[in-house]
Amino acid sequence: MRTICFYFQVHQPLRIKPYRFFDIGEDHYYWDDYSNKSIIRKVAQKCYLPMNELLLDLIHRYNGKFKVTFSISGVCLDQFELYAPDVLESFKKLVDTGHVELLSETDAHALCSLASKDEFVRMVENHKEKIKRIFNGYETKVFRNTELIYSDKIGAMVAGMGFEGMLTEGAKHILGWKSPNFVYQNSEDPNLKILLKNFQLSDDIAFRFSNKTWSDYPLTTEKFVNWINVIPKEQEVLNLFMDYETFGEHQWAETGIFEFMRSLPEAVFRYTNFGFSTTTEVVRNAKPIAKIQVPTPISWADEERDLTAWLGNDLQNEAFAKLYELESEVMKIDDPEIRRDWSYLQTSDHFYYMCTKFFSDGAVHSYFSHYDTPYDAFINYMNVLSDFILRVKNKVKELNSAT
Repeated sequence: MRTICFYFQVHQPLRIKPYRFFDIGEDHYYWDDYSNKSIIRKVAQKCYLPMNELLLDLIHRYNGKFKVTFSISGVCLDQFELYAPDVLESFKKLVDTGHVELLSETDAHALCSLASKDEFVRMVENHKEKIKRIFNGYETKVFRNTELIYSDKIGAMVAGMGFEGMLTEGAKHILGWKSPNFVYQNSEDPNLKILLKNFQLSDDIAFRFSNKTWSDYPLTTEKFVNWINVIPKEQEVLNLFMDYETFGEHQWAETGIFEFMRSLPEAVFRYTNFGFSTTTEVVRNAKPIAKIQVPTPISWADEERDLTAWLGNDLQNEAFAKLYELESEVMKIDDPEIRRDWSYLQTSDHFYYMCTKFFSDGAVHSYFSHYDTPYDAFINYMNVLSDFILRVKNKVKELNSAT
């Protein structure tokens, strides 16, 4: 049977508080607890709680024939435990149905796959253990890298960690004439199956749903199902990947996004020959048609589908390089606060806020940033990083003097 794979990314960064140059060496706590708690609670009420309830109802209504997959970042899980245990309980109820899959990712939603294999493996293992602890021993089988970043090399690393499949973007410049609606294989290790996002249909929901200037507005279930039915019969899987915050946060309830999602499964079952599957079911049941060649990393972001949203200017590259220069010294230090801050400082959002892109993608970047300008984001981050560097250097000196 042909199938739809709904995958939702759940992530909230730990935002840095305003940190002045004069705080360096004086204030070693970097996180904006008030903003982080306020945002988690706001998004919980607008998105997580009502959408989790809706999905639970759909799973029961269709006796498990409706299925979804989540990846919940470790930094988001940490905040759920602190500020929103009710949200965590609602996710547990979904997973307990047996029809909701959880994926692995980097614990801090980090870009470490681009900088350090050792840190990448540590981050993934930390996230696996966190998922296992919170969700009653749950074992993940499929991997979703931060921002859907993927390359042949990264895929091979993921295969080496024992994962069966990995998600990434169905980027045009990689696929060419080929379709994202098949399962592919990593070019270096064919044991790793690759699922590609159908960005056209995914973004119709995630980005264009409430856009009244869009030629296809309004998006109805009937219209969406008609588009699904146009997919050639030999193309057996439709991967709809999007931020979970699409529902109620990016697309407000007033747009009708919840009603759309509530009625979509019925329309799919009634008017198409598609069902629903989790990522592992797709990986295990669909036969891969070819290896996919991705020599240079791709991502979900912007028109280019590359890394320039995070590492596309001198500000981002300087911050990124300075951070990962510290890895070997941080690993020498057995200090939970140093390790915690090292992890959270790697979160990709910090670098996204520094993006200086404009034109077609500028509005998207400004929407997700709480800074007035990318330069403010850079200065604030580098002030914090300067203090963190001092702390690391002092700890290493203490260790050396002790020996």
